Amino acid sequence: MDQAVDRNTMGGTGTPLTESEKNAIIAGVLLSMLLAALDQTIVAPAMPTIGHALGHAQYLPWIVTGYLLTATAMAPLYGKISDVYGRRPTVYAAILIFLAGSLVSALAPNMLVLVIGRAIQGAGGGGLFTLAQTVIGDLVPPRERARYSAWVSGTWAVASIAGPLLGGTFAEHLHWSLIFWINIPLGLLAMVIINNPLKKLPIAAKRHRIDGLGAGLLVVATALLLLALNWGGSEYPWMSREILGLLAASAVFWAGFSLRLLRAAEPLISLEVLSNRIVLGGTASMFLLQAANIGLAVYLPVYLQSIVGLSVSESGLAMLGLLLGTVAGATFSGRMIQRFTHYKRIAMVGVLFSILCLGLLAVVAAHASLLLVEILTICIGLGSGTTFPVATVSVQNAVDRPHLGVATGVLTFLRSLGSALGVAMLGAVALGYGLPLAAGEGTLAVGQVISAEPFVMIFLVAAATLVLALIALWLMPEKALRGKAEHAAVMAE
Repeated sequence: MDQAVDRNTMGGTGTPLTESEKNAIIAGVLLSMLLAALDQTIVAPAMPTIGHALGHAQYLPWIVTGYLLTATAMAPLYGKISDVYGRRPTVYAAILIFLAGSLVSALAPNMLVLVIGRAIQGAGGGGLFTLAQTVIGDLVPPRERARYSAWVSGTWAVASIAGPLLGGTFAEHLHWSLIFWINIPLGLLAMVIINNPLKKLPIAAKRHRIDGLGAGLLVVATALLLLALNWGGSEYPWMSREILGLLAASAVFWAGFSLRLLRAAEPLISLEVLSNRIVLGGTASMFLLQAANIGLAVYLPVYLQSIVGLSVSESGLAMLGLLLGTVAGATFSGRMIQRFTHYKRIAMVGVLFSILCLGLLAVVAAHASLLLVEILTICIGLGSGTTFPVATVSVQNAVDRPHLGVATGVLTFLRSLGSALGVAMLGAVALGYGLPLAAGEGTLAVGQVISAEPFVMIFLVAAATLVLALIALWLMPEKALRGKAEHAAVMAE
């Protein structure tokens, strides 16, 4: 894997991209990103049908876990690979791997093959998350880039809404395999859209190599940590030897990866990137924000069902407030960044607003009306959504073009890792305060919930996590955003 690449032998055509070509590329990479995001949400409602069709229903959680493991672990690798070999072949490789996994999943004759197919899908999907934002970073100067973050947030919102609806419809009225077959034509369409325009993007790196050993250590360390976070408190007690063993093994591999970063001739993640205070602040804030948001998104429907008294479908509709609020917050932030010199204050004010709304939700949790809960969750989404464009643009603006893929990959990686940590953290709080789990299934037994106290603590812990995200933003330095002229100069280097 340690192969050098010279920019003189591989590169773009040098022909400037037209606006229509830029828009085509952005549409193509967002479509590919939508596919990867959909496959995180589309499977859940079809899982009972899949379990009945393939048997071995006890392994159903691995359909989700297998995808998340590989998607998270591979995200930073794609950033580095695209810096070395160019965006176009790396995007194509990610799409093809994702489609190969979709094909394996659709044709799966048993549960084992389906889990393997999902892991292959994740190996491609993790790249699509990273590469979509990296390619946008290539095309658009940082001063104007933030408004595209709203498109990214909108893509996630569409996946969150459309995924469960499509998954349930396919499984109930057609066939569960359509969940995976639908990816094939859409993925091929994305490849056709971006094929010619992407040829004009040059390779950023003059001469770089991939650290195979570092990549292997990172993948194993991440997989072990995610297994511990997924199984802790559900499959095994947190203090069991299985969970402690996974955490200890993960720590060993993380230590090995850290040592490799210090000793490798060219580490997988540049020390220049890791030591950048803007990158540290931006990725830390995204990590913490995502931990609070995803953890809240998992337990808010349970609160709506058990305390507010909604049905399962009604609680799903009520969640639209949080999702749409997040997209609206990201859209507002993206449009306002270029008008502010101290642009990070937009995110700081937004996070502070979310903290106050979460605190108020904790205070009124036991007796709040549905209308009040909806207003507060919309406001929480509005506030937290402002951070996504600010963090993404700040990190990308802080590095030069040869490190753009790596920095974006690290941001995507920590965002995914934060999601897993948030669910595990708030799950531990829920169990600690007596929120019951259905025996052996890892699902919440809503009918047994008689007190709002567990949800009060969940909301308070989520608020405390956002306080840490606010501190990370406050400590993050600001760097003037590059405009078109500066961006063109950086691209030409």
